[in-house]
Parts: sequence; C-alpha cells; structure tokens
Amino acid sequence: MIEIRNLVKRFGPLVAVNDVSFSVTRGEVLGFLGPNGAGKSTTMKMITGFLAPTAGRVSVCGADVAQAPLAAKRQIGYLPEGAPAYPDMTAAGFLDFVADIRGLKGVKRRERLDQVIASVHLEAVLDQPIDTLSKGFKRRVGLAQAILHDPPVLILDEPTDGLDPNQKHEVRELIRAMAADKAIIISTHILEEVEAVCSRAVIIAHGRLLAEGRPDETESGWRFGDLLAAPGRLDALFREITTNAHPERAA
Repeated sequence: MIEIRNLVKRFGPLVAVNDVSFSVTRGEVLGFLGPNGAGKSTTMKMITGFLAPTAGRVSVCGADVAQAPLAAKRQIGYLPEGAPAYPDMTAAGFLDFVADIRGLKGVKRRERLDQVIASVHLEAVLDQPIDTLSKGFKRRVGLAQAILHDPPVLILDEPTDGLDPNQKHEVRELIRAMAADKAIIISTHILEEVEAVCSRAVIIAHGRLLAEGRPDETESGWRFGDLLAAPGRLDALFREITTNAHPERAA
C-alpha cells in the first residue's frame, strides 16, 4: 500500500534523506525510528506530498504521489509534527472544517465525527478554541483529523508526543484497533512505542536507512534497544554501511 523507492531530499548542500527505500503492506504498523534530525519527518512529508523529493518516487495505494497527488492524498491520514491547526477555531469547528474538506456528508459524516470524537476523548473540549487547549488535547485534535475520513493509510509523526501515560496507552490501543485493515507508519524515537504497537521497524540516521526488522531484533542481528540506548552504535553502523558502499573511504 506504500512503496518508497530511492528517495532523496537535498536542501542545498545538506542531504536530509539519502536513497531510502521500503514498503508497507495492509495490516502492518511500521515503526520509523531514529534520533532527532535523522530524516524521519522529512521522509514522512515526502510520502504525504508536502515536500517534493529531489529524487526517487513514492506510491500510495497505487497512486504516484508526484504524478497523481490528489488520488494519493485521498488515501492518506496525516498527523504532522506539532499537529498544526487553526488556533482560533474550536475543536468542533475544526473537525467540521476537515469533514467538509474530506467530502463527508449526511449520516456518514455525523457517524464519523461521533466515532472519532469518542475514540480520542475530545468531548470535554469541543467548544474551546484550539489555541487554549493543552498540548495533549491539541495532539488529540490532530489525531482526530487524521483518522476522520477512515483512510487506508496513516502517517503519524510522533503520535503520542505531549500525552500523559494514560493518554499514550489509549492512543496505542486505538492504533492497534485500526491496524488490521490499514497500512500505518509511526515516526518515533521511543523504543517503547515500537514495542507497544509495531509489527516491523526500520532505523534511520544521517538520512540513511540503517536497519530493518522486527522490533525485538533486526535482520543483521543488531537489537533496536541496543542501538537506541547507545547512539554511538548507530553511528558505527552508519560508518559500516558507508564503508561497504564506498570502500575507498575505509581509511
């Protein structure tokens, strides 16, 4: 459902994403792991069409994001970093606005609004301006708009950022409940998040894909816990990959 091939993003001399390829099938929750500045958010912005890649391609449910952006974006629910929203709108007004944008009408519209509001527990703040909400409630409003149209693909950038432990548990349960018939990518730097909800994980650092496998162990034998607990090992693995790709740099 998500195909990413040889994705590259340059900002002037900076290579933020460097030849990244992976895929996600229906029923998978992919953990996208890496330290801050690794290239996670940039990759997600290219998957959703918010950034154009310098090279490479992204396909969502068979639609090329560059060639058929509207067809691809109809299939995507996106929770971006920071969950931006219109601060002067109330939570209810913002979700009504998103329902309009997504073309929801009639009974289906009302059912989806009711279901989503209940699932992320927004009832108490529906009439408050978004600017007055706590960080946790803002994050929940962002999650609600991402899932409102029941998309087959979800791209969630740090979905539990700013939530308290109970709220994190609720969001993880919600993701698990949705996972069976969707393809989901979750960006995080928290190993616990991957262990809680993900069926597979990849590690990115310095814009390069370093390892891929199950949350307990990568195909190369590097344990995700070891890598994240000791960032130096991420650097060592990156140097190993770079040296294998460019033997002339070994010295």
